[in-house]
Amino acid sequence: MALGNDVHLIPVKLEELRPTQMTVGYREVKAKRKHWKALNKRARKAAIESHWFPAILGPDGLHYITDHHHLGLALIEEGEARVNAMLLKDLSWLDDTIFWRMMEHNQWVHPFGADGTRRDYANLPKALTGLVDDPYRSLAGELRTAGGYAKDATPFSEFLWADYLRQHVSLDQIRKNFAKALDIALHRAHDQDARYLPGWSGVIAVKP
Repeated sequence: MALGNDVHLIPVKLEELRPTQMTVGYREVKAKRKHWKALNKRARKAAIESHWFPAILGPDGLHYITDHHHLGLALIEEGEARVNAMLLKDLSWLDDTIFWRMMEHNQWVHPFGADGTRRDYANLPKALTGLVDDPYRSLAGELRTAGGYAKDATPFSEFLWADYLRQHVSLDQIRKNFAKALDIALHRAHDQDARYLPGWSGVIAVKP
């Protein structure tokens, strides 16, 4: 892939990347691991070279990635050690308070736990292996794949859908019968009360 003059790639260790979210949908991580296992050595090398991890350089020279958390965790679990980070912004000269203020202002951080509640920035995992599973994030990811909503550029859009689904699908349903939970989610995805969500593809009801 040809690089533009303004693209700055940095070789980094996966274990040193800092997450900007607290959870993943582990079902998606497992799917990425399965795909990775099916690739030969040449294809794996090409995949790593073409998947850049967008990152913010923060205080103490730490790289905070803003995307590819699922892929990063899958690669670690498959024994990979290094990837390329694409530097989006150097904020390493800021103190912690201003750094996190800028991260939030730019929608580069999503400090919410597996129950959907907001946490302090200090609770963000220090490594990708510290990410915890949010079954609703898995459901939201599968819902988009199934056509429940459109892919959208809104940061952390799947987490917004995950929070919506918490209100309509029980955790027990997801764990006992994922296919049935997905069917329920598909039926709710086009409801009027979901129209505020990114990628919503329902029909706006016209009041008589």
